[in-house]
Amino acid sequence: MRVTQTKRVLQADPKSDYLAHKGEIDAAIARALDSGRYILGAEVTAFESEWAAYVGSAHAVGVGNGTDALELALRALDIGGGDVVITTSNTAVATVAAIELTGASALLVDVDAMTLTMSPERLASAIAQHSGGRLKAVIPVHLYGWPADMPAITAVASEHGLKVIEDCAQAHGASLSGRAVGTWGDAAAFSFYPTKNLGALGDAGAVVTNESTTAERLRALRVYGWKERYISDSVGMNTRLDDLQAAILRVKLRHLDAATARRREIACEYHARFAELPILLPPRDESAEHVYHQFVIRLPERDRLREHLQANDIDTAVLYPLPIHAQPAYRGRIAVSGELSVTERAARELLCLPIHPTLDDSDIERVTAATRDFFHG
Repeated sequence: MRVTQTKRVLQADPKSDYLAHKGEIDAAIARALDSGRYILGAEVTAFESEWAAYVGSAHAVGVGNGTDALELALRALDIGGGDVVITTSNTAVATVAAIELTGASALLVDVDAMTLTMSPERLASAIAQHSGGRLKAVIPVHLYGWPADMPAITAVASEHGLKVIEDCAQAHGASLSGRAVGTWGDAAAFSFYPTKNLGALGDAGAVVTNESTTAERLRALRVYGWKERYISDSVGMNTRLDDLQAAILRVKLRHLDAATARRREIACEYHARFAELPILLPPRDESAEHVYHQFVIRLPERDRLREHLQANDIDTAVLYPLPIHAQPAYRGRIAVSGELSVTERAARELLCLPIHPTLDDSDIERVTAATRDFFHG
């Protein structure tokens, strides 16, 4: 049954988030323009300090985007050609792309059936069974705003002398046992793509670390390996956070906690209204602080529900429709440890419902009513 509505319910809406803070953002942009310093200037320095403090890390290093953040974190930890990095297949392709950009190779493991984040048991099994190539690091992905099981993952990694780099692109402000994501490993990468919980109005990213030597290497690597201008002490790259984006991020950081609270309110409504439906809802655990970058449900009839919601002017997303190991660019050449049956089933069943801070109560009502109508109509 189709109900005529006046507007589409967007799955994500970065423009509305800009409009909600337009005055502050426009003033910040004007300040950055008036400064005359547009790359690695005062706005970048200030944002790096503010972001490190928010995460609870000693250092933050601004870069061009989240993929570069992962690549630089790997390079700063001396990971490159001939090395092997363990990660998961149900993530943005950027995770694996960053590994391969360093010359290293990825080894993919399956995920936990409930959280869809790296399974510590499958990680341990992959390490035990590995032969060929130097195992150097692990990249757990904090997926959809839910923190991976970092106590177990870091314990396994530490036992085998592996570095841990957290992929925090979807988990700004998430925590586990009172400890923020981004502070568990040797370094952590964040993306500030416009649809992220903390989103710029263009590409932007950052690496955080508690190690001063790692931070020093990151700052050199992001500018051609320079310690002294025009003199490359190491082989670096060009990936610098610009002051316009830093100024925008400083404004939006001030509103991040309120935005997260609104995401959690929406998630609570979804949980309550979908409780009796035959769908698998996102995990909840008192020890974990979910920031709901996505609200992901799972059901075998995913495609039919998506078509039903689309017919009712409700947008959804599938993150991700094809695991990395099954994608044309990687199929048949990327290493996999054991079966990835949980990953593959999730790709067939998951659906991301609308969730963003400017979603209003009437939008929530439309989403829940249309979803319930699919099962009961």
